Amino acid sequence: MSEGNFVYLTKERLFELEKELQEMKTKGRKEIAAKIGEARAHGDLSENAEYDAAKEEQGLFELKISQTESLLARARVIDVSQFEKGIIHILSNVKIKNLANEKVYDYLLVSPEEADFQAGKISITSPVGNGLMGKKVGEKVKIKAPAGILDYEILEIS
Repeated sequence: MSEGNFVYLTKERLFELEKELQEMKTKGRKEIAAKIGEARAHGDLSENAEYDAAKEEQGLFELKISQTESLLARARVIDVSQFEKGIIHILSNVKIKNLANEKVYDYLLVSPEEADFQAGKISITSPVGNGLMGKKVGEKVKIKAPAGILDYEILEIS
């Protein structure tokens, strides 16, 4: 759902990312600089593995800051009030039943950037998320996944 290279986020996730970025730019950078300074104090930099590791950590940290800034620059907040009721869309909470084993699952459909399977948040680009998009309560869907064909019935949408 990243039309035009946009990234769709909830307001909450947008605020989390902004806070995380601010913390990385202030506290995080100071911590890395302190590690580099400490390693530099250990003597000859040409043979100082601790210094090399701290510099590499700094490079990776700056890359993470850059990636977060890029993500925020492309972010668009999702307004669920614009979506039709009763149809699965991004930010829908869905309750589905696996017809093979009768297990019931609750998922929140989110953008790939917010997906967290352990928290019950699945991406709309995942096989299950994509297969549920646009469906209604009572529909039965067959979803092709790496584990094979999955048969689900949609029980609730909120």
